[in-house]
Amino acid sequence: MNDDVPQEITSLVGREVYSKNGVFVGQVEDLRLDLDAESVTGLALASLNDDLFAGRAAGARGVILPYRWVRAVGDVIIVNDVVERMKTEEGEEAPA
Repeated sequence: MNDDVPQEITSLVGREVYSKNGVFVGQVEDLRLDLDAESVTGLALASLNDDLFAGRAAGARGVILPYRWVRAVGDVIIVNDVVERMKTEEGEEAPA
């Protein structure tokens, strides 16, 4: 496969998402698009890592991660570790 050939955005659906530290985040279920700018603005994730999102997305079907967090797309999608830092101990301030 030629890397210069653009992939269909639908090829992202179903891929697993991991933090850059190797922590499973979830699986891409859908994409958020900006039709005017013709760009992907977010990844809608389902099959979430319950430990990672406990207390933040309890009972939710999924979450949307900003596409700007994506660092690499291949067989899996790698995102910044900011998603890991969202989980804080009670009483700690969430990172800015």
